[in-house]
Amino acid sequence: MEQRKHIHLIGICGTAMASLAGLLQQRGHKVTGSDNAAYPPMSDVLAALGIELKQPYNITNLEPRPDLVIVGNAISRGNVELEHVLDQRIPLQSMAATIHDEFLIGRDSFVVAGTHGKTTVTSLLAWIFETASKTQPEFLPSFLIGGVAENFGTSFALRDSRPFLLEGDEYDTAFFDKGPKFLHYFPDALILTHVEFDHADIYRDLEEVKTAFKRLINLVPQRGRVVAFDASANVDECIARAFCKVERYGFTERAMWRLSEYKQHAEIASWKVSRDGNPWAEFTMPLAGEHNALNATAAAALAFGQGIELEPIKQALRTFRSVKRRLEVRAEIAGVTFIDDFAHHPTAIRETLRALRSRYVGRRLIAVLEPRSNTLRRNVFEGELVESLMLADEVVLADVFQAANIPKAQLLHPENVVAHLRDAGKPARLLPDADAIVTHLVPRLRGGDVVAILSNGGFGNIYEKLPRAFREAQRTEALA
Repeated sequence: MEQRKHIHLIGICGTAMASLAGLLQQRGHKVTGSDNAAYPPMSDVLAALGIELKQPYNITNLEPRPDLVIVGNAISRGNVELEHVLDQRIPLQSMAATIHDEFLIGRDSFVVAGTHGKTTVTSLLAWIFETASKTQPEFLPSFLIGGVAENFGTSFALRDSRPFLLEGDEYDTAFFDKGPKFLHYFPDALILTHVEFDHADIYRDLEEVKTAFKRLINLVPQRGRVVAFDASANVDECIARAFCKVERYGFTERAMWRLSEYKQHAEIASWKVSRDGNPWAEFTMPLAGEHNALNATAAAALAFGQGIELEPIKQALRTFRSVKRRLEVRAEIAGVTFIDDFAHHPTAIRETLRALRSRYVGRRLIAVLEPRSNTLRRNVFEGELVESLMLADEVVLADVFQAANIPKAQLLHPENVVAHLRDAGKPARLLPDADAIVTHLVPRLRGGDVVAILSNGGFGNIYEKLPRAFREAQRTEALA
């Protein structure tokens, strides 16, 4: 890829694909892409970059003939563009292989992996490196994040420096490469947050998930380092045969990086960290929730181990502004706070609601959930989902996204979830879609409510529809 090429991305609106498009453009290539349905934030990212987005899929999108086609992992045989690429023998490659070949050779690869927290930890790590680079310029990072980091206003950056920070996704790579994306990244150092069963569409069971993470650990060289969460038997198993140094972080006594005295204040969280049993640092951060304190400590541990000084780490955490769609406040209207959070798994839902409980003490918490991820759409975690949603005061569920695509024996039945919640005394309602939810909720909202909108997709644009309808209702009421 030394010469400027025309590179076309099929499925460009995926978070990582849109970010790769930006990196390739920064590299000097002509970039185009296609998708079936674009929605923010990545559609906004592409528009801001001036990258041509063609909708829907059509073989005319491949005119003029590109030099290379990147095939997203959501693209399968039968896609009209993919079939044309194969028929015409246009060179093709996966996203992850392109990242390795174009950006990682000759750089230091720092990878963040795990079932939960990857996007936030990678964003934290990038901001720590960025802050440190003001006095230690060798740490100026390039990065690729699975979300828009608000401190940067982007999900990617390409610099002429050695550190490259990556979110390591365990999902498969492409229709012709069914292994995890992160096996292409060959980390020099790695953060491993959690290991749980997820992606029920491609992993048969927890053992298969653990095997994928074991293979990632096996790629870290002896000179490298793994920073791993310390309160998970699954993580223990995955790191057991590491050839490099392993450092644990968490709240337990065995953790090398041990958190203590966590406190949630009105606008910030604070906690202390000891290192090898000795006092090391006291951190403050605007993000709520113990899970985010763990995320920040993991990033701090890896950064310090690479030679970044403690003071810029503290400064970075104090000034961290989170990630789009991670506990993001979308609107505050007449005392009602609307939160957008990327929910893909019952554990993530539980930690999100716990964080909101600690941040908005005494306020009514309404959880609005769209079962959209390939795990949530299945019944494998139905009991755990009920348990997580019990942390809300009220629950509204939408129908399962594209339920017809899930085998009937595996399909989540949201009516069962609602029934279990009601049996436990929790007000719960099942409604078909975003528009029905808006109609139901708007007249019921009152000052002090916190509405947590939980989905890993577009959710019928409810993030904008619900606040807008509530604002209009308030205006109408004021005029009456």
